[in-house]
Amino acid sequence: MTIAAQDVITIKLERNFDAMDANQDGYLDWSDYQKLADRYIKAYKLSKDDRRARALHAYFQTYWLELMRHAGAQQDRLSKGEFVTANRLASVDTSRLNLADGAGHVLFDVIDADEDNQISKDEFARLLKDVWQIDAPMDTFYQLDTDGDGAISRMEFVRAIREHYLSDNPDAPGSLFFGHV
Repeated sequence: MTIAAQDVITIKLERNFDAMDANQDGYLDWSDYQKLADRYIKAYKLSKDDRRARALHAYFQTYWLELMRHAGAQQDRLSKGEFVTANRLASVDTSRLNLADGAGHVLFDVIDADEDNQISKDEFARLLKDVWQIDAPMDTFYQLDTDGDGAISRMEFVRAIREHYLSDNPDAPGSLFFGHV
C-alpha cells in the first residue's frame, strides 16, 4: 500500500512531535524546545556562552514563535495537530524564517563538534542517542551521506533537513530521521 503524498510529511512531523514532547502530556510548549536545546548543548559539551549554543537558542525561539504565529494559538502550547499544521505553514512561508535551511545550518554547526565542516559517524550517533534519545540504526547516516565519502557534508545535511520538512518522498534521506515512513 502506498502512503498518500500529503501523509508522508504528516507522519514525519507527528514523529517529530512525539520525540519532542518531553513530559508526554500531548502538547508542546516553549519548555520542550528549551529542553531540546539543552540536550544538544549537553551532548556536544557546549558552554552556554558558546556562539553555537546561543545560535541554537535563538533559532529555537524564533522557530517556536513562528509556529505559534502560524497556529494562531490562543495558548502557549500546541497539540500534535496544531504542531503539524503550523510546521506545514511555517515550512513554506519564508517571509520571516526559512525553517528548513535555518535549522539545517544551526544544527550542523552544533553537531559538527570538531568543526571540520562535516558530520562524522560518531557525531551523528551522538545526535541520535544523546539528543533525540533513540536507538536508530546507522543506516540513516549512510543514507544522508549521499556522496558516500564517509561523512555528511553541510549541504547533504541541509538538504536532508529540507526534505524532512518538505518532501513527500518516503525514501528521501531526510525522511529517515525518525525511522522509515
